[in-house]
Amino acid sequence: MKFLKKSIVYFTLFFFAYFMLNALRIYNYSSEYSEEQSDVAIVLGAAINNGTPSPVFRERINHSIYLYKKGVIDKVIYTGGVGKGHTQSESEVAMLYAISKGVKKEDILIEKVSKYTTQNLSEAKKLLTSHNLNSVLLISDPLHMKRGMLHAENNGIQCKSSPTKTSMYSSKSVKFKQLVYEAFFYSLSEPLITIGFNP
Repeated sequence: MKFLKKSIVYFTLFFFAYFMLNALRIYNYSSEYSEEQSDVAIVLGAAINNGTPSPVFRERINHSIYLYKKGVIDKVIYTGGVGKGHTQSESEVAMLYAISKGVKKEDILIEKVSKYTTQNLSEAKKLLTSHNLNSVLLISDPLHMKRGMLHAENNGIQCKSSPTKTSMYSSKSVKFKQLVYEAFFYSLSEPLITIGFNP
């Protein structure tokens, strides 16, 4: 019994230390930014509200539009399936929003089945392969980029980080909550990926 209690205590301490290390890694990585000329940008999905992008999703889409109009990317992949209580997929809503802002429909690719970050990227990988797109920028919120890049690499996508320049995660309290969230799920995902699982 004492051995079990000690093991639990040691594991808890180890996980807390690992969690804190990852929080620091995620925070530091959030400033990694690229506008390198690329074939395509992958925009990770987020919530929609009544057929319109949520404020968080809108800023991700806006960043892809900025890169497209600047000539940094030729095409955009929007990801995200149909959430509970919705009839449209996140990617469809993103596509319509982008078209309304001047992105050509023929330069947009979407997948409509993914629910989570790793699925966003596994579905995006299929589109990259089928359309022979090689150089990639990944778009999400700054504090989400470290986990997004982890899953991109795990799905065989070689890409560079291009986080949004603006985000609804702006106040200190909201940023702190997002950092805790990202650090927790990164701390779960990285070990599982290391041993061969795809969380």
